[in-house]
Amino acid sequence: MDKRIASPDAAIANLRDGMTILIGGFGLCGIPENLIGAVRRKGTRNLTIVSNNGGVEDCGVGLLLQTRQVKKMISTYIGGNKQFEQLALSGELEVELNPQGTLAERLRAGGAGIPAFYTPTGFGTVVAEGKETREFGGRMYVLERALRADFAFVKAWKGDRWGNLVYRKTARNLNPMMATAADFVVAEVEVLVEPGQIDPDFVHTPGIYVDAIFQGTHFEKRIEQRTVRKV
Repeated sequence: MDKRIASPDAAIANLRDGMTILIGGFGLCGIPENLIGAVRRKGTRNLTIVSNNGGVEDCGVGLLLQTRQVKKMISTYIGGNKQFEQLALSGELEVELNPQGTLAERLRAGGAGIPAFYTPTGFGTVVAEGKETREFGGRMYVLERALRADFAFVKAWKGDRWGNLVYRKTARNLNPMMATAADFVVAEVEVLVEPGQIDPDFVHTPGIYVDAIFQGTHFEKRIEQRTVRKV
């Protein structure tokens, strides 16, 4: 099945106010830049965004925070975006913080059809407030619920028109899990090839999970924190 779509704008034609979107990436690496731009242009509001972080003020998810299109963020790290901090402290943005491994497992569970799981991470902290806890083998665990969404936006290095995807390096952190945990999965890729041009042994996300794919353009690939040696 040919899953190519003309543009990121066409890919989100059915995106409506109040929906939940999984947005892949780790920091500013492996983020679906073209799809984020399309959501900003569309102006969809009251969104719940599940993302490892909130980008920076003028890049990544930060672009949607700028325009006040996001109602709630489910994230692990927000330290790189001062606007995220200001919106959260002012009450304009609801924030649900997750330990990073817990977020990854919530997504994996959502894709596997597992409704919830127990983890020791977060027990005895604010993370566990209001959640069921239980003892196993003399250790306390917190019940965490799986995550699923209306849309997942993932970014891959290479894909074919059937939706098979290959990620590179850090971009492989959360994108593969998100690609399994949404009702409609859109992939933007840097290189779009014909079926058969990707070795099956190197496919990270099988095309069965992907509903639409397009070749992105003008990837900025910014460095979030640049550290250089003094000379």
